[in-house]
Amino acid sequence: MTEFSFTEEQQMLREMVRSFVNNEIKPIASKIDQEEKIPKNLIEKLAELGILGVAFPEEYGGGGFGEVGYCIVQEEIARGCLSTATFIGAHQSIGANVIYLGGNEEQKKKYLVPLAKGEKIGAFCLTEAQAGSDSFNLKTRAYLDGNEWVLNGEKLWITNGGIANIVSVFARTEKGISAFIVETDRPGFYAGPPEKKMGIKGSTTNPITFDNVRIPKENLVGVEGRGFLLAMKTLDAGRLGLGAACIGAAKELLELSTQYAKQRKQFDQSISNFQAIQFMLAEMASLIYCMESIVYRTAVDYDLKKNISRQSAIVKLFCSESLDKIADYAVQIHGGMGYSRELPIERFYRDSRINRIFEGTNEIQKGIIAREVLKKNGVL
Repeated sequence: MTEFSFTEEQQMLREMVRSFVNNEIKPIASKIDQEEKIPKNLIEKLAELGILGVAFPEEYGGGGFGEVGYCIVQEEIARGCLSTATFIGAHQSIGANVIYLGGNEEQKKKYLVPLAKGEKIGAFCLTEAQAGSDSFNLKTRAYLDGNEWVLNGEKLWITNGGIANIVSVFARTEKGISAFIVETDRPGFYAGPPEKKMGIKGSTTNPITFDNVRIPKENLVGVEGRGFLLAMKTLDAGRLGLGAACIGAAKELLELSTQYAKQRKQFDQSISNFQAIQFMLAEMASLIYCMESIVYRTAVDYDLKKNISRQSAIVKLFCSESLDKIADYAVQIHGGMGYSRELPIERFYRDSRINRIFEGTNEIQKGIIAREVLKKNGVL
């Protein structure tokens, strides 16, 4: 295997986003959590920087940085605020990505370009009350009436649902599950009140109702009845971006914990001198090294158009589990201060827990990995 390194352009992207996070996101991250809302002007600044379409080709309004670039961005954003990283992920990595992966040229020009430029906000509508982990069992339906599709049903836990302008929706048609592009100003589209969550509070999560929502016939994405495959392919990228966000949060927690361990004194010396603290820091660093390795290795493969279903499931499983361990170590190292809202450790601890649930629960990821292993006799 050849040595992996980031290009000069990728390094510049990282430095730009890191500077933005330090100056624009970290100072208000606690406020975003408390007020349960990402300020509109912050979203506008993200759009101006090109962050909301960084992965897509320039011809579609994007930055042309591919999945590796997107992972760099999400890593840096997550060092400041996991709510903001979640907003970006739902918009770009799954919401808009459905159109990029499955849409035709006309759909990309009409819908992907404004999404990539951040002029419009996107969301991904798959989950339902009885179709969470069992996403194939969705009940939302669409039927063709002349030159329009008519959608009826309800979706739950839709990130960006209450602020999105364009949503990628999965519904059952005569030929199976199909994907559609829906503009949220259509009559019959309703976003319910935002969910009250334990973590990532700044990321708005809403139930969505489709009550005889009519959309043009040409808003079917790809082939009718092949939408479920498109959803799964889209989630491969989503899980990869989630892993990158876990890296960023983990690195921030390690940095904060190291600084605190050096400053905090007990028994007339810095607690960083104690082996118990050193071992926790060592485990945090070891997990981060592995997280970083598998995320960027998989991102490179994704940009090379390789099938990464098993790898992305491994990334999601390992990185989300690792971040929870790292967040727990960070709280322990900080002691009482880690449990206090005075420091960001407590927020990271709450925010990290959702990663083992959304984008497919970790139990589902284990099933995906196991099927691939059994199919290929464990060969990587």
